[in-house]
Amino acid sequence: MSESHPLDRRGVVWGLVAVALVVALTFIGSDRLAWFDAALIGYLFGTVFAVFGVVYRYAVWLRRPSTAMLNRRGWDAFRQRKGRNLVALPSLVATQLLTQGFIRRRSRARWLAHQLVFWGCILAALVTFPLTLGLLHFESVGQQADRYQVYLSRVGTLKFDAGSILGWTIFHALDIAAVLVLAGVFIFLRRRLHDPGALAVERSGDFLALAGLFAVSVTGLFLTVSSTWLDGRFYAALNTIHALTVILGLMYLPFGKLFHIFQRPGNLGVAYYKQQNAEGAPAVCRRCGDDFASAQQIADLKAVLPEVGFDYTIDGSNADEQDNYQDTCPRCRRASVTLAQTARVGGFG
Repeated sequence: MSESHPLDRRGVVWGLVAVALVVALTFIGSDRLAWFDAALIGYLFGTVFAVFGVVYRYAVWLRRPSTAMLNRRGWDAFRQRKGRNLVALPSLVATQLLTQGFIRRRSRARWLAHQLVFWGCILAALVTFPLTLGLLHFESVGQQADRYQVYLSRVGTLKFDAGSILGWTIFHALDIAAVLVLAGVFIFLRRRLHDPGALAVERSGDFLALAGLFAVSVTGLFLTVSSTWLDGRFYAALNTIHALTVILGLMYLPFGKLFHIFQRPGNLGVAYYKQQNAEGAPAVCRRCGDDFASAQQIADLKAVLPEVGFDYTIDGSNADEQDNYQDTCPRCRRASVTLAQTARVGGFG
């Protein structure tokens, strides 16, 4: 990108391609808009905006030096042992993306909050986006007013009674999702208001994301309250408020903290990269001679850092690889800092 062209052209192209695919999917999947609900046009606008923003930002993010290096190394590591890596892929998806065990090792409360919000959002997305795009609709079965069939585009699938447990679950799936998300939000809030470690690294965007999730969930539940217990009173106003929170949330998605949802699959490539590094040759400290990391990782680090404006060659010279600060192990780095600080202040004691 340049000052004369503030937008990344490749990102814009990929974003427009993604938008075209969404529009085409809506037109074809809804049987030429036969099953598209015009009342959801606002949600569709928010979805299209979010798709463009997410794809654009992802395309730009993927081309950053560090991300590009990890992406390239991840694919290289995957292809080198494709058979074994394919077998390990389901386990990695389960641990890195679904169960998120790496969070549980840090904090069980934090892990539980992530799981509640994650599965609540997944459930809501599985219902909301197909309905918005016209891919999902319900039809009565014969003359039975309380029996329905689920249609995915033109394909009829599950049949169920509205009064059954299954029917109640289907029609209240978004309420269930809202309860899961709210439970996770409350756990996050409690942690961020009381945990000293969380308070030390708190940012305004963290609360903004939680506020958005809270608003969408609560206003959605208010719709059920209005239709179930208030005979539909205030439904129109509540529906407008809920639609506004959802659309604003979708428009905020590419720019806020929740964008990390789309970055998370990159952890799979990082896992393959780490595994390859663990099996490869080690890097040797230039100061003490001990092994301290993967030689490949250190070489990649020395290649990427100059691209982002950091020069770690010793004394800033164009010396060989042995004269780079990245070839120093963490223990020797700490020792070097201590010695430098001692010399700076004229010694201690």
